Amino acid sequence: MEKKIYTIDATGKKMGRIATQATALLIGKNRVDYAKNKVFDVQVIIENASKIDIFEGKLKTEYKRYSGFPGGLHEKSMAQVIDKKGKGGLLKIAISGMIPRNKLKSRIIRHLIIKE
Repeated sequence: MEKKIYTIDATGKKMGRIATQATALLIGKNRVDYAKNKVFDVQVIIENASKIDIFEGKLKTEYKRYSGFPGGLHEKSMAQVIDKKGKGGLLKIAISGMIPRNKLKSRIIRHLIIKE
């Protein structure tokens, strides 16, 4: 079976809408032969990621991660994440958070290509 390529144009669209659409394609929810334990041979390309529409109030949203050690809580705002990784990196974080946390997650996320 050959690789199926999907292209999503992100110009003027909301980040969550693009992320849910890309996640469904990566996991294979649109396929007839869908199974939770399969990684399908698909490739999702998101173009114009830098032109995503983000509401200005959302730029204050906090992203948290915890190292597991006392005092190890790190917080960054959405604006800081965009400055460091760009809007494409922010979109990758959103899509990665929507993929189920299991052994296949790293194999599924490899099929995602984000172009600024």
